[in-house]
Amino acid sequence: MSKIIPFKAVRPAPDKVGLVSCRTYEDYSAAELAAWLNFNPYSFLHVINPAFANVQKISLEKRFKGVALKYQDFKNEKIFIQEENSVFYVYEIESKTQKFTGIIAGISVEDYQNDVIKKHEDTLNYRVEMFKDYLHQTGFNTEPVLITYPDSVELNTWILLKKQSEPLYQFTTTNKEKHTLWKIETEHDINWLQEHFENIPNLYIADGHHRSASAELLFEENKHLGNENLRNFMSFLIPESNVKIYEFNRIVRDLNGNSKEEFLKKLEENFIIKAKEQELWKPQDKFEFGMYLDGDFYALFYKFKDKKNNKTSAKLEILNNLDAQILYNKVLNPILGIKDLRNDERIDYISGKQSVAAIKLIVDEGEFEVGFMLYPSNINEIKNFADNDLIMPPKSTYIEPKFRSGLMVYEL
Repeated sequence: MSKIIPFKAVRPAPDKVGLVSCRTYEDYSAAELAAWLNFNPYSFLHVINPAFANVQKISLEKRFKGVALKYQDFKNEKIFIQEENSVFYVYEIESKTQKFTGIIAGISVEDYQNDVIKKHEDTLNYRVEMFKDYLHQTGFNTEPVLITYPDSVELNTWILLKKQSEPLYQFTTTNKEKHTLWKIETEHDINWLQEHFENIPNLYIADGHHRSASAELLFEENKHLGNENLRNFMSFLIPESNVKIYEFNRIVRDLNGNSKEEFLKKLEENFIIKAKEQELWKPQDKFEFGMYLDGDFYALFYKFKDKKNNKTSAKLEILNNLDAQILYNKVLNPILGIKDLRNDERIDYISGKQSVAAIKLIVDEGEFEVGFMLYPSNINEIKNFADNDLIMPPKSTYIEPKFRSGLMVYEL
């Protein structure tokens, strides 16, 4: 049984929402960040980057306190307003090629702890601690956890009906996305939505594992204070069929002392290799890998995709059949000597949103020697990991939609 909770959101004033909301901080180059901060006084980037005006490095504690103060300034200036009552929202993001529609709601920390909300990624303790401190010092969160629920004709019909009403916001961003938000505020609609989710046995985190873990840690450390807002964290819930899952491709700086010929010979132990020369080739199916090396593309077909090992547990079988794990088990670790996918500086990652040509360009520049292209996972593969308490290797998936920062604030 899944619990969703309405909340008193803080959000931009309707006439400023297009100016306030922004992409996540890490998406901006230094030049872009400077431009937005110089020319848009309403951008939420001013809140999350309070040291910009002084061009100085400050401690995390001072920075977090600066964020809290700047956020309060935005509220005092009526750039942000707060709902009088607890509500839900229907939110839609539309680009030229994609449309994502879901529900903004609070999610129970207790459900997260009891595995009603399932996970497929590991977390780094220092990142969980750092974001927990951020939440504690600033007193708010504006990046919801992306969570999927099973497709439901009944819920889809309900959402379509709500979308026929007058939206609360409708605006377009400079990256040509259209954003529309509807408020769900009647007692009847709130009760209906909660009852519907109570019949869903499990929800799945698609993106936001560190945010979820930080919310849990903050709750555990402060539950004695009786702050009910700490019992929940903000989420964006969308149907499983509506998530867009990209792969993360890998680029490696060297061949670990192997010559090109030695490297190809070692690859032949586990892969059928077909030269594609200048064709910008990428995998067409699972168990296929693309490679760019020394000016040429190659298709690598895994030889053992249909082999079953009776001595291997079901869980290990699931892990070993993941393309990202196959590449690690058969190439990155034994041949290229990369054991730590998170921290080894010899490997880097490029999301599948970028073209194969981008990998070619990076390798041709000379800093990296070889690039590998993977086939993206699907939602069933992700759920299979979560249901079996398995953790995907780092950088296995890049998942959309990405929520705009500053569009919705959950106060703690």
